[in-house]
Amino acid sequence: MSEQNQNPAVEQNTSDIFTQRVAKVEELRAQGIDPFGCRYDDVQSIESVRTLPVESENAPGAVVNVAGRLTGKRGMGKSIFADLRDSTGKIQLFAGKSDLGDEPFALFKKLDIGDIAGIRGELFQTRMGELTIRVKEFKLLSKSLRPLPEKFHGLTDVEQRYRQRYLDLIANPEVGKVFKMRSAIIREIRAFLEARGFMEVETPMLQNLAGGASANPFKTFFEALNSPMFMRIAPELFLKRLLVGGFERVFELNRSFRNEGLDRRHNPEFTMLEIYQAYGDCRSMMELIETMVTTVAMKVCGTLKIDHGNGKIINLETPWRRATYHELVCEKGGADWFDITPAERVARGKQLGLDVNDQMADLDVTNELYEKLVEPNNIQPTFVTRLPAELLPLAKGCPDNPALVDVFELGINGVEVAPAYSELNDPILQRKRFMDQFERTKQEGDKVSDKVDEDFLTALEYGMPPAGGMGVGIDRLVMILTGAESIRDVILFPQMRRTN
Repeated sequence: MSEQNQNPAVEQNTSDIFTQRVAKVEELRAQGIDPFGCRYDDVQSIESVRTLPVESENAPGAVVNVAGRLTGKRGMGKSIFADLRDSTGKIQLFAGKSDLGDEPFALFKKLDIGDIAGIRGELFQTRMGELTIRVKEFKLLSKSLRPLPEKFHGLTDVEQRYRQRYLDLIANPEVGKVFKMRSAIIREIRAFLEARGFMEVETPMLQNLAGGASANPFKTFFEALNSPMFMRIAPELFLKRLLVGGFERVFELNRSFRNEGLDRRHNPEFTMLEIYQAYGDCRSMMELIETMVTTVAMKVCGTLKIDHGNGKIINLETPWRRATYHELVCEKGGADWFDITPAERVARGKQLGLDVNDQMADLDVTNELYEKLVEPNNIQPTFVTRLPAELLPLAKGCPDNPALVDVFELGINGVEVAPAYSELNDPILQRKRFMDQFERTKQEGDKVSDKVDEDFLTALEYGMPPAGGMGVGIDRLVMILTGAESIRDVILFPQMRRTN
């Protein structure tokens, strides 16, 4: 159930439990026991304990020392079975009065589900074949004052899961596996790039111009300089400055921010990988992303075929499909899409269910078709190449057609995962592109100095080597490799609407 629609009886029961557990805290303190513990040394992971030798109930195995959260408890007179979970797994505990003695056993009985405890004991196997720790000593390390979600494995309300991720991680162990995979994916990406001679760098998150992409920025104010500032929407222009400075292979795993919508594929704060390689182009980036993703998938997932449920398998086996923007638009809009008049394109777009009208620029009508009918259908990996130059002012033109740019957009599972360019290094043309973009987007009172990064243009005038550059949406890549269908399932603390 959601936080907004809690059952009053459940709320009352939770309140009663909280009151009872606070009373237990005071009772423990009166007995000289710290209910919130202290350092606990020599802890073994449950995963490692499960590899140790054990024979039978009457032939105990190794002495072990573990710590974790109690997630189940079953009393049987003078003995208690309980479940203990740490970050690596779960194991059964057996606490007997004859093993612990009267007072410690009475204290163990008072432990609640959710309490965190340190356990020292002997491994044995029950008659049912379950590996168990016979508790010889224990220590309360942290008293849980609130009950875990009803039906421990049943925290299913999506809103509550995202708002209280800590409960989600406790109640749903498979969620923790996704975030461990995310960590492994990022670790393997770093290792792959470093092995290829790329250097990791850091560039400013707080910028006086929001550049490197077209997006609505978050605005703030720097009191010390009495100056408006922006949270970065992309690190691109700073990384290209490093190419000018002589760093020929650089990457940044960065946080970027865009003051735009929230949905299953967008979060205003997100993780991006940007890569630049001097003396390369967008085809260098094609080879890089194909090899990087397949290498990481094999190391982390052990397969190139990722199950997304309901019979959908994302097949990452290479080579990936390559198709031009023109070809894909014609597949959805008709073979004659680029031969008919702008008015006819608007009319056909309406027939196809697109949100278009006669006041829209012709390019925007075509791009509406691309975004609504082409991108969502690129389920298997697809490199979309040769896009209109007006859409990408930082990319080099195609040698055979300057109206198009030498780029690709990699689409997988219906979303753009990685755009890449043959980077524009002509400062004269770059200035013209910026000015054209400014003219298209300016509002009354806008000044050129507020939109155009003159320092970046100055850097280009010193000479930037030809280069390939690419941005990879890490959150979206993690979605693909883990089978997640919402970006909020791969971000530990996604942005949520306030409830008060």
